[in-house]
Amino acid sequence: AIITAYGCNNSQPPAATGAPRQAAPVPMPGNISGTVAETMNSGGYTYVLIDTGTEKLWAAGPQCTVSEGDAVSISAGMLKQNFTSKTLNRTFEKIYFVGSISGAGGDNKPYHQQTQEPMGGKARSGAVAPAGIDFTGITKPAGGKTVSEIFSEKKPLSGKQVQVRGKVIKFNARIMDKNWVHIQDGTGGEGTNDITITTQDVAKVGDTVLVTGTLVLNKDFGFGYKYDVMIEGARVQVEQGL
Repeated sequence: AIITAYGCNNSQPPAATGAPRQAAPVPMPGNISGTVAETMNSGGYTYVLIDTGTEKLWAAGPQCTVSEGDAVSISAGMLKQNFTSKTLNRTFEKIYFVGSISGAGGDNKPYHQQTQEPMGGKARSGAVAPAGIDFTGITKPAGGKTVSEIFSEKKPLSGKQVQVRGKVIKFNARIMDKNWVHIQDGTGGEGTNDITITTQDVAKVGDTVLVTGTLVLNKDFGFGYKYDVMIEGARVQVEQGL
């Protein structure tokens, strides 16, 4: 059970495990705000019970500094039902996998520095790198490809294992039981300079990573998660962190 976030005290949560999926996750109806009624940390994650004034609901994510009584808001998440956290040995009847968590009004503690993988019906070709990310010195792995080469050679590479090195410019945890990573290496232009990866491994924005996985084309997960080019089931090895 997990809130998507990065930059919470520079923590790097391990991949979570849970009960087998019984149904496709349901998108949140909108932003939810309230007061933290209960919180706990386990396995690198923070769990929060949010009292909205009309109901109480659970959300969870990479470990952050949060206390009972704090005013928080969550957004852009998915509902998971009957989810079991093995580290807590506890089953949550309903829990939200969310894209962000912040102090009410957005000016409280910086619990997050990014938002969830965007939703929408159009196939996406990339994300925008945060300011300050430096791609200088990133080299193509031996026998591997650059990001731009993957795009230019996507048809013959489809269904094959590829390896690429780059910097993480976006990370979202535990959406549809996967971690979602965007990397860039300074090659390519708009539409060919960023590649999306699904993995069980974790990394944070700014990390230099070596990615090994299967290239797939025209992947549609539903709920607006549609990609022209992506790498699935990847091994993401952090070679250098910030």
